[in-house]
Amino acid sequence: MPAAYVIADVDVSDPEQYKAYMALSPGAIAAAGGEFVVRGGRHEPLEGHWVPGRVVVVRFPSYEAAKAFYDSPPYLVARAAREGATRRFNMIIVEGV
Repeated sequence: MPAAYVIADVDVSDPEQYKAYMALSPGAIAAAGGEFVVRGGRHEPLEGHWVPGRVVVVRFPSYEAAKAFYDSPPYLVARAAREGATRRFNMIIVEGV
């Protein structure tokens, strides 16, 4: 079964409030079998016009596990804590290798 990746592009507007999300999301990710591959860090555009803010990549054992994570009770709590702390929060799931 192929792995799946959750990729987020985040523009944080309230760093203090966002800390609550950052404290809650790792437990929700781990509970669904996920692991961080990228969590912030240095980045730069190489082609195109995409200028992401904070980039996060999480690997899950399957597409289904990634979907289950997103709708899980622990991540619903994390999402509620994040509400209003970002100007932009784009997230996708992509099947990978």
